[in-house]
Amino acid sequence: MGLKVPKRFKIAFIVGTRPEIIKTAPVYLAIAHQPDLQPVFINTGQHKEMSHMFLDLFNITPDYELNIMKPKQSLSSLTASILQELEIILQREKPDWVFVQGDTTSAFCGALSAFYQKITIGHIEAGLRTGDIYSPFPEEMNRILVGRLSTYHFAPTQKAKNNLLSEGISPDKIIITGNTVVDALHWIQAQDKKISSPDISQLLSSNPIPRIVLVTAHRRENWEGGIANVAKAVIHLAKRFPDIIFIFSVHPNPVVKKQVYAILSHQVNVLLHNPLDYFDFIKVLSQSLVAISDSGGVQEEAPSLGVPVIITRSTTERPEILETGMGYLAGTDQATIINLATEILTQERTRKAQSIFGDGFASQRIVQSLLFTFGKMQKKPDEFYC
Repeated sequence: MGLKVPKRFKIAFIVGTRPEIIKTAPVYLAIAHQPDLQPVFINTGQHKEMSHMFLDLFNITPDYELNIMKPKQSLSSLTASILQELEIILQREKPDWVFVQGDTTSAFCGALSAFYQKITIGHIEAGLRTGDIYSPFPEEMNRILVGRLSTYHFAPTQKAKNNLLSEGISPDKIIITGNTVVDALHWIQAQDKKISSPDISQLLSSNPIPRIVLVTAHRRENWEGGIANVAKAVIHLAKRFPDIIFIFSVHPNPVVKKQVYAILSHQVNVLLHNPLDYFDFIKVLSQSLVAISDSGGVQEEAPSLGVPVIITRSTTERPEILETGMGYLAGTDQATIINLATEILTQERTRKAQSIFGDGFASQRIVQSLLFTFGKMQKKPDEFYC
């Protein structure tokens, strides 16, 4: 009689955007080193222009890549396209688990498609809420729906867990892991790699390194006027602080790009740059006096580097950053952005990194939880506590 081959559990990851790749990569890489687990990586291509830059950084080769993005695509069309493609892939692969991350259309479609096929769903970065279903749009509703569809919930913080408990999620299906973006940040900082952007390399190799402010903007709810207001605030600040270099990492979306370049392209101390790869981005963020951003990831990364964030949104699903004084809600009001930035740039501040969103072991806790459900570990991992 032949030896019985132990079962390898197949774990599918469904991602599509730059932040999903960054936050999923540590979990994927950890699972790839487990002999009992077989990862399958599915890239929906929701951020097709940027995804390979980040996949290459983490040495991830997708098993599947969808070609679903079209110019001026509606959310309904995008959702339908992703669901149709995922149905075929999941029926072929028959994974034991599907992981989705965060609150994107790819995450929602991944969870819904897995639910339709009765596959166990793990939600990375579960439980974030603003309390306003239209802010951010459509992300707030996406993550609520993913929360209802998911089997297991990997919450980054106690507040996120509390949100899930208040929605009736069973406590034994939730574990506080910290945010996997902190794992990715630690991984990046450990890499022996050169900065790929010549402009950024030249700036950061200057002696002394110039004072820097990092700016990003991409949120759908800010497309009509909000991004233009942020750009106008930046040009005001650039003129007021001519010794500071304002580095604007410009999202490739034509709606965003057009507004930013129209307002800022002629200001001498504003560097408009195509999306930075993650290594370069973290290098710039770590040297910044302040970040001005509507990004959720920046709200998590910046405190870990001791950098304050002016949040150009009316709400945040990460209230911890406000409570620790590392973040300031500004909306897209020009005067508020200018006043907050001026206060930060004219005051002496002691930089202090804060571990409010994780300790670098979130992916380890997620993998241990997975192994526990498969009977490969005797007990659940200890939760992250800050």
